[in-house]
Amino acid sequence: MNFTYNPNQIALFHSDSNLLAEVIFPEVDQNTVNINHTFVDDSLRGQGVAGQLMEAVAEQLRSQGKKAILTCSYAVKWFEKHPEYNDVVK
Repeated sequence: MNFTYNPNQIALFHSDSNLLAEVIFPEVDQNTVNINHTFVDDSLRGQGVAGQLMEAVAEQLRSQGKKAILTCSYAVKWFEKHPEYNDVVK
């Protein structure tokens, strides 16, 4: 997927600039973010896009040495199923 990396957001846009998917993770403090929202358009559901977003945010946080608080229900479930990323969960 060709994700767009913005501060506190990783997103997927259609060629017409419409948002197709995103994960939002605002900063809580200098070293912590809150993964609080995941969205995938109906046209992409069931294709693993949300999981790819979670993997992308986990890798980004890991590379930045940051931790995440999980308040998005999808993020909570995804990280439970992927213990290899426990190091980024606060």
